[in-house]
Amino acid sequence: MRIIREPISRDKLRAIAKERFGNLVKAVVGVEQRIIALGGELYSDAEVVLAEQEGSQREHTWGINLYVEKDGEEFIEFDSVINLKPSFGNRSRGVGDPEIRTKIIGIVSALVKK
Repeated sequence: MRIIREPISRDKLRAIAKERFGNLVKAVVGVEQRIIALGGELYSDAEVVLAEQEGSQREHTWGINLYVEKDGEEFIEFDSVINLKPSFGNRSRGVGDPEIRTKIIGIVSALVKK
């Protein structure tokens, strides 16, 4: 598990993907801190790391998949069981709030470079 605070290359992301799933990296974005935990097997593990090590709060952590060989809208998939947050208004595995999705895209774009 890695916490990304500074930009990494797409090649580095590919290497991380090969460690577990091959073509994708499971990641959890801490929207308030503008950080990403990635490389773990489970989203919940990454969410716990962000909470315990970085002080992230559940309502500000969102699970995504990063498909290392895809670009544009296909690069990020907003699908994770940790995104089920009925008490915070999100009742699906996706990210229902367009503003939060935009923030996540911005954080990923800033921290994962081609």
